[in-house]
Amino acid sequence: MVDLATRVWNHRWKIDPIVRSLIDTDFYKLLMCQSIFRNRRDTTVEFSLINRSPKIRLADLVDEGELREQLDHVRSLSLSRGESTWLRGNMFYGKRQMFRPDFMEWFEGFRLPPYHLEKRDGQYELTFEGAWHEVMLWEIPALAVLMELRGRAVLQKLGRFELEVLYARAMTKLWEKITRLRAIDGLRIADFGTRRRHSFLWQDWSVQAMMEGLENRFTGTSNCLIAQRRDIEAIGTNAHELPMVYAALADSDADLARTPYQVMADWQDEHDGNLRIILPDTFGTEGFLKRAPDWLASWTGIRVDSGDPARAAEVAIKWWAEKGEDPRQKLVIFSDGLDVGKIEDLHRQFAGRIKVSFGWGTMLTNDFSGLADSDALAPFSLVCKAVAANGRPTVKLSDNPNKAMGPSDQIERYKRVFGVGAQQGQDLLV
Repeated sequence: MVDLATRVWNHRWKIDPIVRSLIDTDFYKLLMCQSIFRNRRDTTVEFSLINRSPKIRLADLVDEGELREQLDHVRSLSLSRGESTWLRGNMFYGKRQMFRPDFMEWFEGFRLPPYHLEKRDGQYELTFEGAWHEVMLWEIPALAVLMELRGRAVLQKLGRFELEVLYARAMTKLWEKITRLRAIDGLRIADFGTRRRHSFLWQDWSVQAMMEGLENRFTGTSNCLIAQRRDIEAIGTNAHELPMVYAALADSDADLARTPYQVMADWQDEHDGNLRIILPDTFGTEGFLKRAPDWLASWTGIRVDSGDPARAAEVAIKWWAEKGEDPRQKLVIFSDGLDVGKIEDLHRQFAGRIKVSFGWGTMLTNDFSGLADSDALAPFSLVCKAVAANGRPTVKLSDNPNKAMGPSDQIERYKRVFGVGAQQGQDLLV
């Protein structure tokens, strides 16, 4: 077990970089990358860092030179032989060759493309532009670098014993959460915390604590590098990025209305079983399900990632029943802003009515609130999103309007096309 306080105290990034591998990323990014490599290789996109917690002035906290060093280090990474062997030969979701030979041949020679970085009004403008299947792989490492550098800026002000106490408190806090989770009969939960983790070492420690404390109730991690090193399941399916970019490429309102289902059709061509998980909230869950083709009802389940999670689950249950499907055989993965109390409540409400699962993110891998003298280490909402495709802006509506993104005129157009009415905004925890 790593002595985290000593590692932080003796830290030198060239020995212990923030991102240490191309597979120090979320599994869903690799699955989507292969799909894009197959279906949309000629699409050009722009990704941009978006700080949804503007009170956190990242450019005032994080040294630009250190940020550039870390980003340049990420650009130097390529797959190792062992990582390639793992991706080519490991069994994922019951499938031995998840990644096709043509994709692997490309990925084995891949290095991340250039980035563009500027300071503006106390924030960093960090963007990536190029072929979709290339620049999309910047999302996770870019977020990991910014989140960890922000944490390091706080930690470097602490003495050795202060660091010892901080990490002892953090470990105790997480273990107390795990102890509560052990009391939930039939719990199934995975680590989804890579994007906004405190650090790689802390995420790895958190995963080990979950393995020890929850045993087979812990189903795996979204982080490919940790999954490989700890010999556990790599977990993940798809994200809002796919429908956002497909929609931006649509030439008419009629084409736009069809794009979410074209995403699902392309996904179905490649995957079956537990990888057939619908993410319905990109342009509004209720409208998506109302217009969904009948074949989607046979998919394994849905992931709930915005809005009121209980309401979204009830909408899905009703939809499955109307389509002649047994909701008790369907999987609902809750993944938005989870912590122990919400996990307990949702499991209590839906166990026995559906198959319940949880993707626990930031509050697993970055809950340092209240552990230092101030809340300088509290998690905040930082994302890196596709903001344009082939020169056209992308849009996300979400079931929480506070997560919406895109030009205001396009947001109104999408609301009209997808039949989204009044929405109830909810505070963004992370």
